[in-house]
Amino acid sequence: MATATMQTAGQTVDVPEIAEPSRVAPKDARELSKLFFDQLAVLEEGTREYQSARNTLIEMNMSLVRYAAGRFRSRGPEEMEDIVQVGMIGLIKAIDRFELSREVEFTSFAVPYIVGEIKRFFRDTSWAVHVPRRLQEARVQLARATEELRSRLGRTPTTRELAELMSLPEDEVVEARLASNGYTSASLDAAIGGSEDGEAVLQDFIGDEDAALGLVEDFHALAPLLAELDERDRKIIHWRFVEELTQAQIGERLGVSQMHVSRLITRLLTRLREGMLSVQ
Repeated sequence: MATATMQTAGQTVDVPEIAEPSRVAPKDARELSKLFFDQLAVLEEGTREYQSARNTLIEMNMSLVRYAAGRFRSRGPEEMEDIVQVGMIGLIKAIDRFELSREVEFTSFAVPYIVGEIKRFFRDTSWAVHVPRRLQEARVQLARATEELRSRLGRTPTTRELAELMSLPEDEVVEARLASNGYTSASLDAAIGGSEDGEAVLQDFIGDEDAALGLVEDFHALAPLLAELDERDRKIIHWRFVEELTQAQIGERLGVSQMHVSRLITRLLTRLREGMLSVQ
C-alpha cells in the first residue's frame, strides 16, 4: 500500500493512500483505522490533511453503519435509506470523540453511537402526533403487558389487569392507550374500498362542508361598512344582532318608539346591503 509523508507540528506522518476506502474489508478497516486515528492525534484540525484522514475513516467504517442499520431492516427499503443516513451521523460523532488512549476497539465504541442515533431518529420522527416521552415509553410497556396477559389469559386483558402488571394507576394505562393512537396516522387520500363511482378514499367519508365558511368573505366586506356608521347606529346593530334585544327593548334604551326602531333598522340594513353589493 502506498504512503504519503507530510510534516505537521514538527512531526513526520506517514499517511496510507487508499484509493477506495469504502471497499476496504471490515477486518482490514480495524487495523487501518488505528493508523488514521494516530494521524488525527497529531494533524492540525481544519487542515486539508486532517480532513482527508477523517473522511477516509468515515468511508472505511461505513460497514459499521450498515451492520447497525440491519437490525431495523423490517422498516422497509425506503426507510432504510433514512436509517443509514442517520447512522452515518452517529459514526461521524464516534470518530470525532474517539481516543486511542481509551484502549478499546473503535468498533465497540462506535456501534452504540450509531444505534443510539438511529433510535433517537425513531423517537423524534416515528410518531404521527407528538406525545410526551413518558407516554412513548408507556406505549412500549403497554404493548408488552397486553401481549403477555393475552397469552396467559386467552383473552384481551382489562385495564385493571394491565395496571397491576405494569405497576401503574389505571388512569395512566388509559392515557397510554390513547397516546398509542398517535403512533400512526392514515392519509385522507388512502383507499378504503370500492364504491359505485370507483375507488373510495377516507376523505369521502369524514368531514362535511362548513356553510359558515362562505360568510368569512362577507364579514371581511362588512367590517369597514360598520366602521363608517355613527355610534348610535352601531349600537342599534349590536343590540339587535349581537345581544338579540327586541325592537321594543332597543326603543326603551333610545327613548323612541318600537316603530321608529323598526324604520332605523330597515334603513341601516338597506345601507349595509347596498354597500356589500357595491364591493362585490
